[in-house]
Amino acid sequence: MLFKKIVLAGAIIMGMTTTTIYAATPDLPGYTDGALVIQVKKTSEQIDAMSGIIYSQVKSTRAIRQLRMSLLIPRTQDLKPAIVYFPGGGFTSADYEKFSEMRMALAEAGFVVAAAEYRVVPDTFPAPVQDGKSAVRFLREHAAEYGIDPNRIGVLGDSAGGYLAQMLGTTNGDKQFEQGQFLNQSSDVQAVVTLYGLSNLLNIGEGFPENVQKVHQSPAVTEALLVNGTAFRDWPGATISSDPKKALNASPMGHIKGKKPPFLIMHGSKDTLVSPLQSAQLFKALKAEGNRVDYVLVEGANHGDITWFQKPIIERVVNWFKQTLGEPTKSAASSTKASANANL
Repeated sequence: MLFKKIVLAGAIIMGMTTTTIYAATPDLPGYTDGALVIQVKKTSEQIDAMSGIIYSQVKSTRAIRQLRMSLLIPRTQDLKPAIVYFPGGGFTSADYEKFSEMRMALAEAGFVVAAAEYRVVPDTFPAPVQDGKSAVRFLREHAAEYGIDPNRIGVLGDSAGGYLAQMLGTTNGDKQFEQGQFLNQSSDVQAVVTLYGLSNLLNIGEGFPENVQKVHQSPAVTEALLVNGTAFRDWPGATISSDPKKALNASPMGHIKGKKPPFLIMHGSKDTLVSPLQSAQLFKALKAEGNRVDYVLVEGANHGDITWFQKPIIERVVNWFKQTLGEPTKSAASSTKASANANL
């Protein structure tokens, strides 16, 4: 025995790792008087990170736009469910390296976690939805490479990213949004988490003061730019309500009929940017169609504030995905093949 089984200082809890301090015998390799000797219980796996992966190339008449994603991959031989995170940004930016706290927590729970950028204004609908579906197809195409179970892919988004996650969940099987590479793969998703997302572009300011609601009737607000495009030369632009049918087709609420994957909807009661009624109406509509949907209203939380980075929020999302998509499973080849990402 290299250690005397005498605990000197009990257990030290550091995150998810337990360390125990022992009295050491002189024959412990590397030991010298004054050394602190600890034992560490291994409770988590190594996470490999990849960034700048080109998941789609969008061709135009003059250029090719390359869309990127990052990946967090638990270094295990298990067949893992995957999550695609879509960042918020008001339809004007899509910084896919955001929300690292949530993404790492999901990876530590055993999920492969992708974070994908997507086209924003001045590009118009349905460009973001096409990109989101391309990201899902990319993961299925490369499922064996990354150790992903292609039958268990969920999406997560906040704000405009929540809108995009909702759109993917409400348009499973809808071919009108399929464009790009790997069209032999399905873009269907099996679970959706949306945080303070937009469900109906026609009434984002519903319940807000009248002056705020009037702002949303400007042709210069981002939802109008997303649906109708920017003003240019003789084109003055158009308000979001100028063509309600077009705006509803660009909204999750316009695709609510029928069977949908499970949804977790979360919103802050003090959101001053996207009305909490956006989430409430989505919840009621999905429930009315007989779908599995959970709605969590976070009292006192504003739009994207520090509340959303707290442990109870993150744990709720992680646990919901675990319950919905399941845990990693041992693959048939686990005993004979190396980890899918062991050489990254």
